[in-house]
Amino acid sequence: MSKDGPAAPGAVMQITSLANPLVKEIRGLALPKNRKASGQFVAEGLKLVADAVEAGWTIRTLMHAARVADQPLVRRVATTTHARGGRVLSVSEAVLAKISRRDNPQTVIGVFDQKFTPLSAIAPKGDDLWVGLEAVRDPGNLGTILRTIDAVGARGAILIGETVDPFSVEAVRATMGSIFHVGLARASLADFERFRARWTGSVVGTHLSGKADYRQAPYRAPVMLVMGNEQAGLSEALSAQCDTLVKIPMAGKADSLNLAVATGVMLFEIARGRLKLDG
Repeated sequence: MSKDGPAAPGAVMQITSLANPLVKEIRGLALPKNRKASGQFVAEGLKLVADAVEAGWTIRTLMHAARVADQPLVRRVATTTHARGGRVLSVSEAVLAKISRRDNPQTVIGVFDQKFTPLSAIAPKGDDLWVGLEAVRDPGNLGTILRTIDAVGARGAILIGETVDPFSVEAVRATMGSIFHVGLARASLADFERFRARWTGSVVGTHLSGKADYRQAPYRAPVMLVMGNEQAGLSEALSAQCDTLVKIPMAGKADSLNLAVATGVMLFEIARGRLKLDG
């Protein structure tokens, strides 16, 4: 092993200093500008890291607490990281706490390359289901939506306009690993309008002025569900791109739902005909 210095290929570097340049580099990925510049992001927790590695995502750095080095899954992920050309760091608890900035830091952290699907590569067919998300502001909402997309077997999400970074630590954590299993694309409004022109199925959005009850609306596959941001909802420009605007009836005094909840309600309604549930 190498301590706080360059390691030979396949070796594990031991790091205990909070001033180590690698620690500063990884900690810096908490900032959006550094994630954008590097094209990398951090996943915290053994389950998340293992999910990403098993799904084939490119891992650049695996960092684990020295005390968990002999755990079978940690050893397997470390072996895979080395085999794919990544580096493995065995670090002190203080280093992990510095990077995760949590009261109860995870024992494993991974640095991965971000992955986006080009709009040009999305070719809707069959019963494909995608979600267009306009200007989502809350990383927890975005992460929860990606998790729900995965749960219903939808293909992925297109992030339209100034949407929160899906690769922030908060968003990745909220996906519970689903970010590694669904497609992600980015688009400006103009990009989306051009993409929508070749969409062969229905494009449906939720809107306060929607006339159709979401339970009776026609969903002609493949379906694009378009959802607006937390405060303003769908913009007029995106509403105009929809074949149908629907509403979710409210029985109580509330006049709206949380974005992630509303998206979940819509996704399960659209997908219910093809969901195969046990029991």
